[in-house]
Amino acid sequence: MAANRAHGKEILHWCDDCGTLILGRACDRCKTPGREFEVNSPGDIRPGMDGTRRLLMEIFQDCFGTNHPFQDQMFFLNKVAGEDRTDEVVVAGAVIGVLRFDLTTRRHAFDLRLPGALLMKDVAHKNIISINATGHLKGKSLSGDKVVDAVGPFNAGDPVIVRSGSKWGAGVALCDHESINPESKAVRVKDLARAGTTPALPASDRNVFVEANRRWWKELENNAVSDIRSFLRRNDRPLSVSFSGGKDSLAALGVTMRAAKDFELIFIDTGLEFPETVEYVKRFASHHNLVLNIADAGNAFWEQVGTFGPPAKDFRWCCKVCKLGPVTELISRRYPKGTITVEGNRMLESFARSRVGFVSRNPFVPNQTMLNPVRVWRAAEIWGYIWWRGLEYNPLYDQDFERIGCYLCASCLGSEWDQTRTVHPDLFQEWEDHLHGWAEEKGLPAQYVDHGFWRWKVLPPKMVRLAEDLDLRTEPSREGELSLKMLKGASPCAAGGYSMEAVLSLPRQRDFSFAEDALRTLGKVQYSPEFEIALLRHPKGTARLFGGGQISVTAGNAHDAEELFENVVKALLRSQMCTECGICVKSCPQRCVRIEGGMRTDDRCNACGRCISSCMVTHYYDKLGI
Repeated sequence: MAANRAHGKEILHWCDDCGTLILGRACDRCKTPGREFEVNSPGDIRPGMDGTRRLLMEIFQDCFGTNHPFQDQMFFLNKVAGEDRTDEVVVAGAVIGVLRFDLTTRRHAFDLRLPGALLMKDVAHKNIISINATGHLKGKSLSGDKVVDAVGPFNAGDPVIVRSGSKWGAGVALCDHESINPESKAVRVKDLARAGTTPALPASDRNVFVEANRRWWKELENNAVSDIRSFLRRNDRPLSVSFSGGKDSLAALGVTMRAAKDFELIFIDTGLEFPETVEYVKRFASHHNLVLNIADAGNAFWEQVGTFGPPAKDFRWCCKVCKLGPVTELISRRYPKGTITVEGNRMLESFARSRVGFVSRNPFVPNQTMLNPVRVWRAAEIWGYIWWRGLEYNPLYDQDFERIGCYLCASCLGSEWDQTRTVHPDLFQEWEDHLHGWAEEKGLPAQYVDHGFWRWKVLPPKMVRLAEDLDLRTEPSREGELSLKMLKGASPCAAGGYSMEAVLSLPRQRDFSFAEDALRTLGKVQYSPEFEIALLRHPKGTARLFGGGQISVTAGNAHDAEELFENVVKALLRSQMCTECGICVKSCPQRCVRIEGGMRTDDRCNACGRCISSCMVTHYYDKLGI
């Protein structure tokens, strides 16, 4: 997509004649050059699907008594930072407002912007405040004595259209419609501009969007197909496609269908999939006569959740149990010599995937090489390609789900979990009941679950602020005990050498990525943020460290296994219990240690061990009673 950064903004293009987003410089439908407009970075703009459209139309009707300007319009959404769902809403090549999900009220709200107010001003029946004020008004809060007229009803916090003489703009009501008085704060003005009559907008839908960018879809496909074919010419292992049932894997499958004839599908059934997803994947495979291999996790999640507790965004033990384990077993059985797997990974999908290349390898599935042909595509390009090629997509997307995955995933938005209540009340209630039972065991209030605090082990600042606003206790009463449960001491391995296994329980105070930094002081590390696994390669052996506290060490002899095990345990202790005293920084001769919310290291580390010997936290190892 032709987008350029400009001070935290992304510059995109819009065709005013056709009323749609342009991915190149000109519209393929009318040949008109696109007009530039801005959205906030990273600019992973996407079309609003049917459920999102219904939601927005209901909001406009409720707020302004009409949704007339948008009845023949296609909405585009751009995700930006926020407590939960926070989407810039784009119509007519401008951000007309921001759609938010409020974690306190558990409801959607709309923040009106100036372009939206200008589109609505001639047709709105309510939420209009006329003022009589002079001077610079942008950002000002005005009292009731400045209000000439107010057309309600509206409540405090509702978006309002503001009129001041010949100027129109957007604002927020600071009190209820019936409570406006000369002494009270009545309205906060966001922005104002002179405006005449707003011209009618051209009708636009997904077909217009596809037609306006036909050459773009073809170029995207040609590049992806060329990349896949070029790699396959140099490699003869069997080809597979990871098909999750989501939009990105569907686009990756679409280009693979153009690039190769002989391939199979891999679907990981975590046991937590939406029924619609399982049905859709099977239906798609059958319709296109594709071999579908299912890596089935069965009941693994429910068998383990009692041990590890609810998974969290910074404690994703479930990915290892429900994804990595089943797919590793399937690949070793189905593809004993390995496989080349096409994936739908995208750089803009998450920070963890922001540096993914066309070819990537998972160190924890060594006989799998992954190709990422849609890695640079934006969400709008994914959807446009799907529509251009007429590919059937998961029907859940039309239910206002942005992502499709495990229905109870900690990484899903609170708004999506609220939607799960509507779509599958049985699945929703099963997990809610489990969470409330767990919270009661931990001495936590029900609101801890209701407001989604269970989604983090270490609360981010936005959730800390919310907890303070709600005066909510967030520390589990029986968590934080430090213990080490040995599963196997230094014992001979069938494959040779000695191995040790244990589970370390300790308070989770930081993201698991800090474990990668601590392990780097021992040797070379490979780290998977998705599965929370760190693989350490040490001169004396190898070690695997998992987000759930599991530790597995293999070495040539019992002494080396025990020594490596001790150092790995100490590394995990340092990663979570660092006091940020900074002694390790001063003791490092390479100057590769720094304190940023805990101990961080970089690639200059030569594993000299001086920072380890200077760290007081490592003495906690002696308290484990090994």
